[in-house]
Parts: sequence; C-alpha cells; structure tokens
Amino acid sequence: MHSDPIADMLTRIRNALTAGQATVSLPNSKIKQAIAQILQDEGYIESFTTIENDGKPVLAIDLKYYGPRRSRKPVITTIKRVSTPGRRIYVGKSEIPWVLSGMGIAIMSTPAGIMTGAKARRHGMGGEVLAYVY
Repeated sequence: MHSDPIADMLTRIRNALTAGQATVSLPNSKIKQAIAQILQDEGYIESFTTIENDGKPVLAIDLKYYGPRRSRKPVITTIKRVSTPGRRIYVGKSEIPWVLSGMGIAIMSTPAGIMTGAKARRHGMGGEVLAYVY
C-alpha cells in the first residue's frame, strides 16, 4: 500500500529514465491516466496503454529519448512532486507557477480536472500543484 501513488508514479518514471528503460509499468488509476495523458500531449512520453496483469489493471508507459542510439538522453530531465499528502500546495489563478520560464509544465488538479498550469491559467482557475516536469 502506497500512501502517495502519484509520487510513486513519478519515482518509477524517474528511475526508469535513469536506467535507460524503454517502458515502465505501474498500477493503474484514473489520476495516473490523466497525468500520463498530459505527459503524452506535451511530448514528454511516447505513449501509454492500459493492460491486464493477473486480473489487475496496469498502466504501461513508453518513455521518450532523443539523440543517437548509443548516446541517447531522456526527454524528461526533471520530474518533481510538489504537493504531498502531508503538505498540500494550492494556488490561485494569478499564482500559477511558470516552470523554467514556460519551458516546462506544472501539472495541476483543478475543479475541471487534471491539466497543465498554462491551460488552468487560460481557463482562469487555480488548484493544487501536483508536479513539475521539464
């Protein structure tokens, strides 16, 4: 049992990128699928699929790299959890952070669902800052 499944997801992705793996699999949930969809839409991962493994749903994420085969580097250089179960970080619509001056993304949980900080800013709503990715 994990007390913070989002941090577990981000850590698994970070560890797989460090090890140079092509895919990473983790337990599936709706919020993890929403985060994976954002990462795919923003170009940080190749794709993701939901598969059954021993009767339990598993989220398989195909990681993205760039460069020649021998010296390839991961597209995600940093993936960091911001709001934790012990310390929630909420921001208003005017306080949404710019990650790396707009080069990275902030993943947020808003009343309209999980979205990037830029999309939340366009819709004029704040929420909980889940993670930074760049």
